[in-house]
Amino acid sequence: MDVIDQIFLYIEVIILVILIIILAWYVHDKYVQRDHQLLVNYPIIGRLRYLLEEAREPFRQYFGDEKFYESKDKLDWVYKASSDLPNYASFSPSQPLPKPKFMLRHATIVLNEDEVDTDFKVTFGERRKKPFIAKSIISRSAMSDGSISPEGTRAFVRGSFMGDFPINSGEGGLTSNFFVTHQNYDRKYMKVVDGTRFQKKMKDLVLKLFNGAMAADAYRKMVFKDDPESETYVFDTRTQIFHRPNWEAPLENFPEDVPEDMPDIILQISSGLYSVRTKDGKFDPERYQKVMRFCRMTEIKIAQGAKQTGGKLVAEKVSPAIAYYRNVEAHKDLFSPNRFPYANTVEELFDFIGQMQELSDKPVGIKIVISDYENIVPFAKEIKKRVEEGNEAFPDFISIDGGSGGSATAPIEMMERIGLNIRDSIYLVNKVLEDYSVRNKVKLVASGKLLTPDDIIVIMSLGADFVQIARGFMMSAGCIRARYCSGTTGHECPVGLATQNKEKRKKYFVHKQAKKVRDYHKNLLKGVRSLLAVMGLKNIKELDKHKIMFLDRNSKVHDNIDSVFGRILDIGKDKEDKYHES
Repeated sequence: MDVIDQIFLYIEVIILVILIIILAWYVHDKYVQRDHQLLVNYPIIGRLRYLLEEAREPFRQYFGDEKFYESKDKLDWVYKASSDLPNYASFSPSQPLPKPKFMLRHATIVLNEDEVDTDFKVTFGERRKKPFIAKSIISRSAMSDGSISPEGTRAFVRGSFMGDFPINSGEGGLTSNFFVTHQNYDRKYMKVVDGTRFQKKMKDLVLKLFNGAMAADAYRKMVFKDDPESETYVFDTRTQIFHRPNWEAPLENFPEDVPEDMPDIILQISSGLYSVRTKDGKFDPERYQKVMRFCRMTEIKIAQGAKQTGGKLVAEKVSPAIAYYRNVEAHKDLFSPNRFPYANTVEELFDFIGQMQELSDKPVGIKIVISDYENIVPFAKEIKKRVEEGNEAFPDFISIDGGSGGSATAPIEMMERIGLNIRDSIYLVNKVLEDYSVRNKVKLVASGKLLTPDDIIVIMSLGADFVQIARGFMMSAGCIRARYCSGTTGHECPVGLATQNKEKRKKYFVHKQAKKVRDYHKNLLKGVRSLLAVMGLKNIKELDKHKIMFLDRNSKVHDNIDSVFGRILDIGKDKEDKYHES
C-alpha cells in the first residue's frame, strides 16, 4: 500500500468515526436526554441554538450600536485614553449622541489650554482636625477587593498612586493589596515573612526563565507552602519580603499620618462593616481607628445604584484571603444585610457619623440613591437642625449614585426600576440642599455612567463637587465588558480582573494595566481642561447650571436648566403619600 492509499484510508476511518459519533449524538438527543425539549425535535442541529446563545453576550459588544451607554464612541474614548493615544474622530462620530442631551455653552473668545488652571483640588471636611484635600476632582469609585481580583486591586492602587488621585476601597474594606506601594513601613505595625536564601535563588531562576509574576508566585508557594492565608501578604520587590498589616498590634504602633508612599484611600463601610468589625459583626472602634491611619476619609454605603440590597459575594469568590480580610467564613456565600446596622433613623445615622468623625478626626460621608424628595429632604432637614444647634455630627459629603446599577453585580429586576439617573439626582439634591441653606456645609459627589470629560463637565455644572468613576476605570484596567463579573453564570472574567480564579487572575498584567489606569485619569483631566478652554473658563469652580443647555427630543434648545428639570422631575406632588403627611 503506497502513501496515497494510506492517507485515503486514514481519511475514511476519520469520517467513519465522525459519523458514528454523530449517530450516537443523534440517538442521545432524541431518545435518551430529557433536559432540552428542542433537542428531542431537532437533534444535533438544535444545539446550534445554545451555541449561538452562549456566544451572543461576549460578541454583543463587537457588532451593532452601543445600547447601554450613550454611544460606542465614548467607550472607544476610554480605551484610547487608557492607552494614551490621540483621541480624535475622523469625518463624523460613528454613533452620534442620542437626543435629548445636554450641550455646553462655548465662548466666542476662547482660552488657550495653558490659560486654564491645573489646580483641581477639592477639600472635604474643612471642620475636621484632619480634612482631606483631594488633588483631583476624580476618584476611582468603590470596587471591593474580592469582587475585583487581588491583581486587579493592585493595578488600581498602583495607578492611583502614580496618577495622584483618590481610590475608594469599596465595601470589602482596606485589604493588604492596598499596601502594595507601601515599602517604607515600620515592623511595629507590619507582619513580615522572609524566605530562605535557597528559596530566593530559586525565585531568581524562575525570573530568568519566565517572568516576574511567575517568579513571585513560585516564591510565595515555597515560603508559605499550604498556608491558606498566604495571599493576605503583599510581596515587596525591593526587600524580597512578604508583608501585611498586623491589626493585632497596639494602636500606638500605627502611623499618625497616612504614609507618603500610599495613595489617597477613601474607606467605604457597608452594612457588613467589613475590615472594621468584630467576629460577631459589630462595629470595632479600635480597628476602625487603625484602618483610618491609612485612609483619608470614610464613606458609609447606605445604598448603591440599582443594588438596593446588601452586597452579595458568591461562595466562589470568598477565598481564604477574603475571609481573613472580612472576618468571615471562607467558601460560603457572603450576603450583607440590606439596612446599615446604625441607620434605623436619620438621627441614629448622624450620631454614628459623629462617633466616626471623633474616632478618626477625618471627614465622614454617606452614599445614597435618589428616587424622590423623601430620599434627600430628611437628610437636609436634619443637617439644618444640627447646624443651628451647633452640632457638627452630620455628613461632610454626600455621594449620589445613579440608578443604573454601578459596575457591580445587581439584581436585574432592580436595574431599570430603582433610582433616578445621576444627572437628575445631582440636580435634585443640589437644589434641596440649597433650599435648606446647607449646601455650603456638604460636598456633593457624583457617580453613575460617567466616562468622558464632557460627562464630568455636565455633572459638575449641575452641582457636583467631585466625581467617582467605576466603569471607566474598569475598562482602563482591561475590562472587555463580557459581563461575567459575578461568576454565577459558569463563566469567569476572561481577563482576570473580576475573578478569584487563580489560573485567570495570575496572568493579569498588573504593572501594564496600572499605567493604563493612570493614563485614563490623566487624559480625563486633560479633556476637562480642553473643554473649559473652549467654554472660556479658567477654573473648574466656575461651572454652574448657566454654562449648559438642553436639547430635547424635538431638537428644541432650552437654556433655563431649572425650567428643564421642572418638566423632567415632576415629582413631590403625590400628596396622598404618607411621606407628605408627616
